[in-house]
Amino acid sequence: MLFTKAEEAQIVSAIKEAEKGTSGEIRLYVEDFCLKDHPVEQAAELFQLFGMYQTKDRNAVLIYLAQKSHHFAIWGDSGIHDRVGFQFWEEEKKILKAHFQQDMAAEGLCKAIRLIGDRLRTHFPADDDHNENELPDEIIYG
Repeated sequence: MLFTKAEEAQIVSAIKEAEKGTSGEIRLYVEDFCLKDHPVEQAAELFQLFGMYQTKDRNAVLIYLAQKSHHFAIWGDSGIHDRVGFQFWEEEKKILKAHFQQDMAAEGLCKAIRLIGDRLRTHFPADDDHNENELPDEIIYG
């Protein structure tokens, strides 16, 4: 397992906090090895597999991590991607890469998740009366 129970709790808490004030959804998928040529292909496939495209505003984000093959990717649904494009994720990717290289994955994920939440709030502010949590916040292990 990549994360201790305390780190898992920190990450899930970061997801819950990041989703406050936005209709956007964030999920984290962790597995040992990426079996695709490019981790973004795996992230896109998992995004579909878990039905993350079914959010009302098409604004879900998947962070994909293959711990033993040292790969990661961020996949945003069409609602968010149409507004921000590929460059939107560069800062989050830099944070993740730097923290993974220092063996501080949980801290890096929490920082990236908070940043994603900030950006989702900018583009998809929540309707406080109808802001349901459309996707589970728990880490998915493959």
